[in-house]
Amino acid sequence: MDYYWERQYRVFRPQVLSNVSGNVLEAGVGTGRNFCHYSPATNLTGIDLCSNMLKIANIRARKASCDISLLQNDATQLSKIPSNHYDWYVSFFMFCVMPDELQDLAINQIVRVLRPGGKFLILEMIYSKDEKLLKRQKLFKPFVEKVYGARFDRQTLRRFQENEHLKIEKTFFVKADVYLMIEGMKGNA
Repeated sequence: MDYYWERQYRVFRPQVLSNVSGNVLEAGVGTGRNFCHYSPATNLTGIDLCSNMLKIANIRARKASCDISLLQNDATQLSKIPSNHYDWYVSFFMFCVMPDELQDLAINQIVRVLRPGGKFLILEMIYSKDEKLLKRQKLFKPFVEKVYGARFDRQTLRRFQENEHLKIEKTFFVKADVYLMIEGMKGNA
């Protein structure tokens, strides 16, 4: 079912992950489609809520060039994850499926698990400002929400901007003005 979308995503995955290395936590790994794009200098911990997704991710982890350990864990709690440990926190399309009332809990966990100066890379879907594209998004909104659990109106960027411990370094679109990449770091204090 993701074939159409994955044909688009596989173009930008290697580009946006090219500078990510060290101790990396990827939250919401799903089936592990990012794994083959991490450098061998990466020690990756991947988490997801869904055990079925992790089964598929485990197969992909064996083919990756970096060390990967997978855990079933909730991104709003990260109970199995140490504090101040990770150089990077990566998440693709997790916040757009996470209910609004859980977003700040997940962001607070990012603050907890990143070392001071640690970086984050968050990819999300948002509503387009292009009228034609926006009209199409609104048409497919019920389908996207029902099948994928995703919404275009989560306000993830605003939530990151409002967290006093995180600093947004840059934002950019990887495709159209829908796929928003949020990159930043945890402050030293």
